[in-house]
Amino acid sequence: MKKILIVDDEPFIRTLLEETLEEFEDAGAEVLVASDGASGWQTIQAERPDLVFLDVMMPRMSGYEVCQRVKSEPSLSGTYVVLLTAKGQEVDRERGSEVGADKYITKPFDPDHVIETAQRVLNISF
Repeated sequence: MKKILIVDDEPFIRTLLEETLEEFEDAGAEVLVASDGASGWQTIQAERPDLVFLDVMMPRMSGYEVCQRVKSEPSLSGTYVVLLTAKGQEVDRERGSEVGADKYITKPFDPDHVIETAQRVLNISF
């Protein structure tokens, strides 16, 4: 079963992403959520999601740090990480690239862009 993890400390954003990704549950994928970086990292280790939508600015552990941990862990080499953040400056994108993010999407995000990314990464179409 394909797994998608949403890690964001803003309840509204988590809900918006869950609603955006509902169709993937209908297609057999599991959507998981975490409310901060540390619990996101724990969920990644336990669940091994295929795709992670990861906020950058969070309590307990930043998205950059979580991404760096994922990308430096050989057993997670198949995990696709999308940094989803309000930080849209070039320096922020460069930092995302440095920690190994596969994609960088700025908030407010286009739900269609999120769906297209998930479809491509998970090879699921509706």
